[in-house]
Amino acid sequence: MNCDTAELKTPANADALKSAEDSVVPVKSSVSNGLLDKLGIWISSICALHCLLIPILLPIAPLVASSVFAEVWFERAILSFSILVGFAALFVGFHKYHRQLYPIYSLVLGGLIYWNKDVFGHEYEPFTITIGAMLIIAAHVINLRLCKQCKSCEDEACN
Repeated sequence: MNCDTAELKTPANADALKSAEDSVVPVKSSVSNGLLDKLGIWISSICALHCLLIPILLPIAPLVASSVFAEVWFERAILSFSILVGFAALFVGFHKYHRQLYPIYSLVLGGLIYWNKDVFGHEYEPFTITIGAMLIIAAHVINLRLCKQCKSCEDEACN
């Protein structure tokens, strides 16, 4: 019985409906996948804010700028963690629910743009950071929406 279609409970089909309802297995909620997507959105957002606020804070707080937060290795570590969380969330969404690859493409493209943010020079770095972060965040948002549309990968509408 498809969950999207509702049948009227009439005496003629009441027994069939009762046996079908008894055999339905409840679908487990996607708490961990939604949590991973939300964590990925937060990490990507914090990473983008960090990279965008450091140039503003440089003249105001030289101590902050010279600390560990302004180091390239720290930025790459945050980005790497963000990408790993993103792959975990998107893989679970892909495998369990929607079978759509474009959120993964968005994550990879955003990560590559973000990782290579200084290719166009330091004056364009805020723009490349913003584009990369927005692609990563969009991947998580799209994955959340796709997962909410599908209860499982067996739904005809989701494949």
